Formats: sequence, C-alpha cells, structure tokens
Amino acid sequence: MDLAPHTYFILFAVGVIAGTVDSIAGGGGLITVPALLSAGLPPAMALGTNKLQSTFGSFSAAFYHFRRKTFDIRKMKALILFTFLGSALGTFLIQNIDGSFLGKAIPFMLMGFAVYFSLSPRLGDVDQHQRLPYAVFSIAMGTLIGFYDGFFGPGTGSFWALAFVSLLGFNLSKATAHSKVLNFVSNITALFVFLVGGKIVWSVGLTMGLGQFIGARIGSHLVIKKGTRLIKPLLIAVSVIMSIKLLL
Repeated sequence: MDLAPHTYFILFAVGVIAGTVDSIAGGGGLITVPALLSAGLPPAMALGTNKLQSTFGSFSAAFYHFRRKTFDIRKMKALILFTFLGSALGTFLIQNIDGSFLGKAIPFMLMGFAVYFSLSPRLGDVDQHQRLPYAVFSIAMGTLIGFYDGFFGPGTGSFWALAFVSLLGFNLSKATAHSKVLNFVSNITALFVFLVGGKIVWSVGLTMGLGQFIGARIGSHLVIKKGTRLIKPLLIAVSVIMSIKLLL
C-alpha cells in the first residue's frame, strides 16, 4: 500500500505501545487493529497484518522470559501442540464464516474476569493449589484458547491468565510468562494461515512489528521487575477497557 511516511511512523509508535501493554496484560490488538483500519487497510488485510506485527511482540516477550528461565519449555510440549491445533482451526474458520456473534458474548466474559481479578485473594506472587491435572489442562485449554485466539482474539491474555491462575494455581507473574509462549504459538500459526490466504501488507506489518518487538521487551522487563503489583491492576484495566470497547 502507498502510505505517507508519517503514517508509518505513527504505526511504529502504536506498535511500541501495544507491545508494551500486550506483554504485560494482553489486549494489544484493541490498539493495533483500529490503527490498521484507520490507515486504510480493508478488514481482512488488517487482521492478517495484525497477526504479522503481533507475532514480533509475542516472540520478543516469549524469548525474554525464556532467557530468564521463568518457564520450563519441556513441560509445555502438550500445551504448545494443542494451542497450535486450536489456533489453526480457528484461523481457518474465521476466514470462511461470520464470527461477529462472539463479539456479543466476549465483553461480558471479560467483565467477569475483571471482577474475579479484583476480588480474588488468591492472586498474588505465590503459587496456589492446582485444581486440574496438567495433561487435561493442556488438551482442554490449549485447544479452546488457541481456537479463540485464531478465530477472534481480543482478551486472549486474560483467558490464559485466568486459566493458569484458577486451574493450575500459578501466581500472576508465572502465568504471564507462560501466556507469552502460547500467544506466540497461536500468533505464528494464525499468521501462516493468513499468509496462505494472501491477507498481509508486509511493509505495514514489518514496521509495526519492529515497534512490537521493542515494546514487548519493555513490558516483559516490567513484569519481572514489578510482578503482581503491575500485572493485576493492568490486567483488570485492560479487561474493563476491552469489554467497553467491544460493547460499543
């Protein structure tokens, strides 16, 4: 696309901001997709290009946590596999059927997450009781949340945080680190499907992707440094903002 130079600069800045927010609490797509649409991209191209640029951010965040050993990749093999399968199926379906009905239900679910995060005394820096076997969690949550991210997307970070905290008893910092790995898996899977469909504007996606990469590094550093003090309020705020935006 033939965009003005200043538009690319704005999109780069949007990528930095979205990458920072997304690496902490998720919800970066609510910043980037409207920006892509405002730049003149058709909806299908905006979604495909958004997956390209968000893949940079999720990779940056996942790699940052990997280097600091905040998760064990060997224990996540099943989770990664089923997230991949779910995301591939969801991305394929969204290109062939109307997924707008999800927009009517997701805001209320996200608002419920915000209430849960606000009131639950279990959310902290210490792991809690595990409620579900890891293998069952991998199959069920990997498939469902992977499918959701490929099919619709907004609030995926909140879904993963809630799942890890409530079902596996993870603390928020640990849950966020694991979420970034799975976000990268579902993003790159969806990106491949969109790539096959030819729905990516490379110049825009790579420009925003650079911003996402930088922003994700900033956000991931803050997660490790600040922990629950930063994640919990931002997670609540992002869930509420996403709910309101989707309702509007």
